[in-house]
Amino acid sequence: MNIIFFGPPGAGKGTQAKIIEDKYGLKQLSTGDMLRAEVSQGTDLGNQAKAIMDRGELVSDEIVIGMIAARVDSKSCKKGVIFDGFPRTEAQAVALDAMLKERGKKIDLVLELQVDDNALVERIEKRAQEEGRSDDNVEALKNRLAQYRSYSAEVLPYYKAQGDVPPVDGMRPIDEVTMQIEAILDTDEEA
Repeated sequence: MNIIFFGPPGAGKGTQAKIIEDKYGLKQLSTGDMLRAEVSQGTDLGNQAKAIMDRGELVSDEIVIGMIAARVDSKSCKKGVIFDGFPRTEAQAVALDAMLKERGKKIDLVLELQVDDNALVERIEKRAQEEGRSDDNVEALKNRLAQYRSYSAEVLPYYKAQGDVPPVDGMRPIDEVTMQIEAILDTDEEA
């Protein structure tokens, strides 16, 4: 099963992806983490990406999709993956679908974690205190929310045109959010 989690920063995508990953044997794929790993390992993709990032440019969709393809083909992703923060453009969504189709796979489910902005500010401030992340402040959150709204406005309609994108009430406590997601996953697996 291949899943995409959509939701603004602080919605709980990473927390829920970890829980679902452990319970269902799926592998969470974060393109940022994958890029950093490829660079640190000095792979061909990593070297290409490093040269681009060193120039202050964005890594091309082709490189990112190649990186995802290599990961999807690995044993650790045999049961499926959870995409968190990707795709961010319709072109990336189309490329992801094409790459998966070449492998006889597809996106099985797209979930949208919904949380109101005031709760996001509280969560980000709490996470900043607990984890000390430098990007967890109100100004950075506003910028990341604007980016999220921009790319979700482009990508969510693409997936909604293909089928249902169930909303998940991300305002609930973590265990209740997990129960909502599991109910959707279990229904989807039975279909």
